[in-house]
Amino acid sequence: MTAPGANAASMPASLVLAGAGKMGGAMLAGWLAAGLDPGRTTLIDPVPSREIVDLCAERGLALNPPAAEPGAVLVLGIKPQGLEAASSGLDRLIGRDTLVVSILAGKTVANLRERLPRARAVVRAMPNLPASIGRGATGAYANPEVSPEQRASADGLLAANGTVAWLPDEAQIDAVTALSGSGPAYVFLMVEALAEAGIAAGLDPEVAHRLARATVSGAGALLDANPAEAAELRRNVTSPGGTTAAALDVLMRLDGLGALMREAVVAARRRAQELAG
Repeated sequence: MTAPGANAASMPASLVLAGAGKMGGAMLAGWLAAGLDPGRTTLIDPVPSREIVDLCAERGLALNPPAAEPGAVLVLGIKPQGLEAASSGLDRLIGRDTLVVSILAGKTVANLRERLPRARAVVRAMPNLPASIGRGATGAYANPEVSPEQRASADGLLAANGTVAWLPDEAQIDAVTALSGSGPAYVFLMVEALAEAGIAAGLDPEVAHRLARATVSGAGALLDANPAEAAELRRNVTSPGGTTAAALDVLMRLDGLGALMREAVVAARRRAQELAG
């Protein structure tokens, strides 16, 4: 497990980012803040957003150069469904010593090496959207061809965006995708549901949404600041026979939140496995 934080010394000498959408762009912001050299950074994106175009102009990053050179690290941030079409162009960006870091959901190391014949050292990583504010959670797996130096470089990149958990088995990446990769959406949905429940209980919609948002973000901040297990924190705010206990009796029943969350994570993992095809 790697705690958040990185510095210029842990950044690769040069980097090519293929695909600068929401996740790729979020990770890039963290890398630049951690000291990645803009002058040695190349972005490949056929339809870059206005934000990415402006960032490249302001910081001096190369955007879609006519003859991009292989970098020390190639980060694959394209959509998984686009790998096949982009593979020939991506393969030429891989040099003899290039480390390939893929954040493509469902695409295994075998998938990547089949479509990118030059790829040898490959790290599969699954970050999540809070990487955009340096609070991401990333699971990562390195294939045997990744050298200790390359793994350290990958760790520095990923740690610039938040917490990193290295996995011993590539198969666990799909579970990480389902848990933390998709997890922020589950939390956002909980805020929506909590606000709607407050409205149904008689609150003004603006008040309900404001309180629901602050409640979830505040609970998350407390969880981050307090080393106690989540279960202990839950017990600390649950008085026997009180209002919280009454609500938890509903959420913790056999068909309650736990069962729904397990079903949701299984569904997300299954979809990640399907994307490997």
